[in-house]
Amino acid sequence: MPISPFRTLVAAAAVVSMPTVDGHAETNTFQAEPKIDFIKIGEHITLRRMVSRADDPKGTVLFLHGFPETLAVWKEISRTLSKEYEVHAFDWPGYGQSSRPSPDKFSYSPKDYAEVLKVYIEKAHIDRSTLIIYASDIGALPALLLALDEPAVAKKIIVGDFAPFNRPQYMYESLQNLKMEPTATPTRAHMNKTSDEILQNVHRRGLSTDAQYDLPSDVQEDMKHSWTRDGLTTADAFAFYYSYFNRDEDYLEANLGKLKTPIKVIWGDKDIYIAKEMGREFADRTGSTFEILQGIGHFPHLQDRARTVEEVRAAFSG
Repeated sequence: MPISPFRTLVAAAAVVSMPTVDGHAETNTFQAEPKIDFIKIGEHITLRRMVSRADDPKGTVLFLHGFPETLAVWKEISRTLSKEYEVHAFDWPGYGQSSRPSPDKFSYSPKDYAEVLKVYIEKAHIDRSTLIIYASDIGALPALLLALDEPAVAKKIIVGDFAPFNRPQYMYESLQNLKMEPTATPTRAHMNKTSDEILQNVHRRGLSTDAQYDLPSDVQEDMKHSWTRDGLTTADAFAFYYSYFNRDEDYLEANLGKLKTPIKVIWGDKDIYIAKEMGREFADRTGSTFEILQGIGHFPHLQDRARTVEEVRAAFSG
């Protein structure tokens, strides 16, 4: 299996002195560096994952990325949190260096991603009683679908900037178009044709010039390097997911009464991809805490890593 430049970078970082997400300079040892490896969770699915552990962890956090990300987006956050916790992240099937089976073998639907999440937690031997799941974008619906059937899947789930319900009026036009034909196929083709532009600007849209930010070069390179593998692109996987989106959103909405896992909903007030009204409705109907992040776009964990770190710490202490 091809190894990304990001994995090489992590392996080389044995002892480095640098500022942390907390803003304090200190020496990080090899133990604090995330470990990158692969874990087989089914006949057709092997996941690339990143794990880092404190000597005596207070609990476990599992980060679930969105489109068009890879586990590389969690590297700096993991380095900081692993001083206190066990930290996991993986590439969803179709993303990063994880498997990309043909859609006749794996649907890439939110429901099937929920099964991937379930098996990962089992095979990674994660203690659910002390687990915080932090799920962004496409990672959120699978986490909630799993929680419908298994309320004890986690101590708490933090979700944000995603589409829990079939409310296309709250979604960016290209996302609306992916949900059904005849617009889905040409939208997918356009995303593949403009992949470089997507990777350069997806995190900037909706933000003022002063608020825009650059991604770390290793994160950018990992997403670019991983866009196409085994004849399937990140946009293809995203489109397959969206082809089942209405079905799985409707299932979640019809079964909200079964959702018993404690949930917090966070939302960037500058998110142009999915309007905050979507998050507010979900929070109101599930009795969940809802927090608007001022000045933040669709990717809070990229724009303000320190805030994400504190969000996770608060979930453990709450």
